[in-house]
Amino acid sequence: MSAFKTGNPTLTEKIFDKSLHENAKAFGVMSIRGTLNKFGFLLLMVMASAMYVWNLHEEGNVATANTYMIGGAIGGFVLALVMMFKPNWAGYIAPAYGILEGLFIGGISAFFNEMFAKSYPNLILHAVGLTMGVALAMFLLYSFRIINVTDRLRSIVMSATMGIGLFYLIVWVLSLFGVDMGFAFDSSPLSIGISLFIVGIASFNLLLDFDSIEKAAEMGAPKYMEWYGAFGLLVTLVWLYLEILKLLSKLNSRD
Repeated sequence: MSAFKTGNPTLTEKIFDKSLHENAKAFGVMSIRGTLNKFGFLLLMVMASAMYVWNLHEEGNVATANTYMIGGAIGGFVLALVMMFKPNWAGYIAPAYGILEGLFIGGISAFFNEMFAKSYPNLILHAVGLTMGVALAMFLLYSFRIINVTDRLRSIVMSATMGIGLFYLIVWVLSLFGVDMGFAFDSSPLSIGISLFIVGIASFNLLLDFDSIEKAAEMGAPKYMEWYGAFGLLVTLVWLYLEILKLLSKLNSRD
């Protein structure tokens, strides 16, 4: 169904359709409220582990904090791949993913906080606040149908998201060969414009995620897909937070 077209690779029609009739009677069916409850639980896991790594960094255990950050990034990526191929395992793996993602978020946030401690001491607080504000705004826009998720909107957001992924891949590959793509990370107007665009696309991906979760619940997807839907939503939220963090740091660097 076109309703499942989303820029988030974790929330696709194939995965939801495959799970539609699997064990639905035995384990119950997916609901929007259940998905949001599980998303809230995963968010608490992220916050708890992020605070742990943050405190390690603040106490001077920078090497340990960095180890947790790298381990969280790698481990989270591996678990995300596992859940994409085995969504019925999400109930067991999603909480672990939340903890690992928190380790990564806590480490990267502590790094940025230290870097901008003098020039922008409230960087992390503002990044978290803006992320939650944008997520809430997009949820309300979707809930009240102020913005309708049409096929055209899905196509635009999906294309833009794939373009962003390709852009990051090209930048990473070129960096391996010593090619400097400074415009992607400096504080120039072009770089800030790119970040604003990416933040906008990440925000609109939330709309597509909400729509995919709603459609899956309406179709009667099995209960375990609540965990999978919550995981997919968390992936987009983390992406949004990281892009907002980068944008604010770029804006501050221009001062």
